[in-house]
Amino acid sequence: MLIFKIFRMPEWAELRRTGTTQGAPVDLADGFIHFSTLDQAPETAARHFDGVANLMLVAVEADELGEALKWEPSRGGALFPHLYRDLTLQDVRWAQPLPLENGVHQFPAGLDAGE
Repeated sequence: MLIFKIFRMPEWAELRRTGTTQGAPVDLADGFIHFSTLDQAPETAARHFDGVANLMLVAVEADELGEALKWEPSRGGALFPHLYRDLTLQDVRWAQPLPLENGVHQFPAGLDAGE
């Protein structure tokens, strides 16, 4: 199952440059890297990146993260994937721009949780 992380371009560039990240400032403050499922990602984008352009949508295979990935309650009690270790560039299955059109982030067409 793929899970998703939304990065601002400087955060994505830093991950590509160094090969590892502890995440965005919110991740550092919370002590884990926030991810979303396919169903959760659009609301995450709307809530936490409202009006923010130049984002990258990064897909990671949840099963490959091992015991460092915990499913914990968050918004409305829904379980969200939280990574309790650094994210490496090797963890990334794929990354695509997440364009902002008319104030709404446009997720890739045909996106499937298993892709």
